[in-house]
Amino acid sequence: MTKFADSKYVKALCDITFRSYDHGWDERNGGNVSLRLTAAELAEFDDLTEVKRTYDLGFDASELAGQYFLVTGSGRYFRNVIKRPELDSGLVKITVDGSQAELYWGFEDGAKPTSEFPTHLMSHIARLKVDPNQRVVMHCHPTNFIALSFTQALDERKLSRLLWQMQAESLVVFPEGVGIIPYMTPGTNEIGAKTAAKMADYRVVMWPHHGIFAVGADLDETFGLIETVEKAALIYSQIMAQGGQIKQRITDDQLKELAQAFDVEANPKFLA
Repeated sequence: MTKFADSKYVKALCDITFRSYDHGWDERNGGNVSLRLTAAELAEFDDLTEVKRTYDLGFDASELAGQYFLVTGSGRYFRNVIKRPELDSGLVKITVDGSQAELYWGFEDGAKPTSEFPTHLMSHIARLKVDPNQRVVMHCHPTNFIALSFTQALDERKLSRLLWQMQAESLVVFPEGVGIIPYMTPGTNEIGAKTAAKMADYRVVMWPHHGIFAVGADLDETFGLIETVEKAALIYSQIMAQGGQIKQRITDDQLKELAQAFDVEANPKFLA
């Protein structure tokens, strides 16, 4: 039987974390990612029977009881995961009472899941109610997207429309727009609850002056979602660098045509 360290899931995590670092989104130990895996997907591996350690979660995650998550470690650098995944990531299972996570693989040098793991789990709970196929939560620090939180009103309608108007792909990839929470201290249950509340309606949530939380069906889709949001923010940054004079833009009628052409439903609150 295959060892979990050699699995496609670990290899995909290594690839995405390095690509995210290489994009400049995850300086030092910034960023974290979690992937929900099914028991059936894990059945083929021969090294997942012993509980090596347990971690207190600090909130009631019983809605995820029995669920497995491959998650990056606290204080670990994304650029290193590809070189030492068994140290910088781990596979955990949520206990029946939802109070702890049991470690089955990884974190071999004593590491623990990211400090944002409770926030990830809260977002997983929220998205399971919307689309059970969405299994990835990713947090990182895209430069141009963060910059918008300093120069633009923290208004979901205005920011979503700005990003939609920067490129045709935006509305197609995130037709619901972007959710925004107030600036809050990271690593707390409070920011986790605020983020999860937004996840009921959005797959992208802005943490002002800090970064982005995004969800998707797999690692590639989630990465591509963030990539599209950041590209739109980059285009706007370049427009401002070139003098800020927008002489033409994608109109509302053209946005509606895009939605129809690609069979997506644009958020009606943002595109009347």
